[in-house]
Amino acid sequence: MSENPIKARFASKADFFARSKRYWNPHKTQFWQDAGVDLVIDRRERYFMYDWSGKRLYNMHLNGGTYNLGHRHPELVQALKDATEWFDIGNHHFAALARTALAEDLAATTGDRLQYTIYGSGGGEAVDIAIKTARAATGRKKIVSILKGYHGHTGLALGTADERYTKRFLSDRPDEFIQVPFNDLDAMEDAVRRHRPAAVIMETIPATYGFPMPAEGYLPTVKRICEAHGALYIADEVQTGLMRTGVMWAVYGYGVEPDILVTAKGISGGLYTLGCVLVAPHAASWLHEDGFAHISTGGGAELGCCVAIKVLEITQRPEVVENGRRVAAFFAAELPKIQALHADFFTGVRQNGLIMGLEFDHPEGAKLVMRRLYENGVWAIFSQLDPRVLQWKPGLLKTEAECREIVEILERSVGQAKHDRPAIAA
Repeated sequence: MSENPIKARFASKADFFARSKRYWNPHKTQFWQDAGVDLVIDRRERYFMYDWSGKRLYNMHLNGGTYNLGHRHPELVQALKDATEWFDIGNHHFAALARTALAEDLAATTGDRLQYTIYGSGGGEAVDIAIKTARAATGRKKIVSILKGYHGHTGLALGTADERYTKRFLSDRPDEFIQVPFNDLDAMEDAVRRHRPAAVIMETIPATYGFPMPAEGYLPTVKRICEAHGALYIADEVQTGLMRTGVMWAVYGYGVEPDILVTAKGISGGLYTLGCVLVAPHAASWLHEDGFAHISTGGGAELGCCVAIKVLEITQRPEVVENGRRVAAFFAAELPKIQALHADFFTGVRQNGLIMGLEFDHPEGAKLVMRRLYENGVWAIFSQLDPRVLQWKPGLLKTEAECREIVEILERSVGQAKHDRPAIAA
C-alpha cells in the first residue's frame, strides 16, 4: 500500500501534534496526550484503526455509531464511486433523484408513517431542523429535553444540551429550553403541562450520559403526555438507530411512534456526512406552505444520499440483522463474567442490543479502563457527562473471533485499571 500523502506532509508524530495544536485545536490535542492516548488515525478498514506507528486498534467507539458497518465498507465505497459518475452534491433548490429515492426508502422503514424527509449536512443541523419543524407545526416555541442529554453543537440543538456545552457559548436559554431528569415522569408531566412546549426531544437511550436505559413504560408514557398537551415527540436516533437495538429505530422497540425522528452518523456509512429528519404528515406544515423556509447547501448532498441508500439496504439484510443479534447475545453472556471477576470495580452493564454502557465504581473509572484498553489494542471512550461509564459499541458486522479477542482484552484491561485507580478522598 502506498504511503498516506497527507501523513507525508509531517516530519514525525511529534511534528504533527505540534502543528495540530498550532493550527487546529490546542486543548483537544493535548487532552488526549494527557490521557495517555497518543492516537493519530492513519489507515482504517473494517472495525480496525491503525495509528501513525502502525499499531492496530479494534474500534469499539465507532464515532457514535458512524462506523456501524465498519470503516470504508467496500460496498459503500463502491456506491460512492459509482455515484460520482452521475452526481455531485446537487442543488438544494430543485427536486433531486437521489434525495427523493433515499426519502422514499427512509419512509418505508416507518411503514410510511413518517412520510417526509428533510435533509441537513449532519446530526446537529438535523436536530435544528426538527425543532424548527415542531415550532412551525405547533405555533409554540419552548422545547423540553433531558438533563445530561446531547443533541449536537449547532444553534437550536445546543440549547437542549448540558450546561457544560451551553454556558461557554452563552447559549443557555431557560426561557426556551426546559430540562428534566431522565426517567422522571412526574418532572416530565409537570414541565409539559406548565410550559406547553412545541416538542419533547430525547435520545431514545442517552449516549453522552452513558446509555442509561429507559425505565419500563417510560417512553410510551412520555408520548402520551405529549399527546395530551399538544406537544410533538422528537426521537433522536442518531446513535440508537439503524438496527443497533435489533430493530431499525430503537424508539419503535419501546412501543413509541414519534412525530419526528432524526438520524445521522451511521446513515452516512462513515463516507459522506448526512443528517435526515423524518416527519409525519401532521407535523410537516411548512413543507406545504413554503418549501424554501429552510435551506442547506450541503444538506442531502446527492453523493451522500447514494451512500445512505446502500447503508439502508445492507443494514436490513436478514443475515446482517441476525449477525447483530448474535454479537449482542455474545456480549450479554460474556460481560457479566468479567464483572464477576472484578465486582468491586466493574459494577454494572447497561445493554439494549449493541448499545452498552459499562459502569465502574470510581468517579473516572471509565477513563482508567479506556487508557488500558488503548494500550492493549481496543479503542472505546468514556461518557463525557458521566466518566464512570464506558461506552461500549460493537458493530453490526463484527465476527465471533473478533468479539472473543475483544473480550479477552477487556478482561485484562479492567484488571489493570482496577489496580491503577487512585484513592478517593473521603
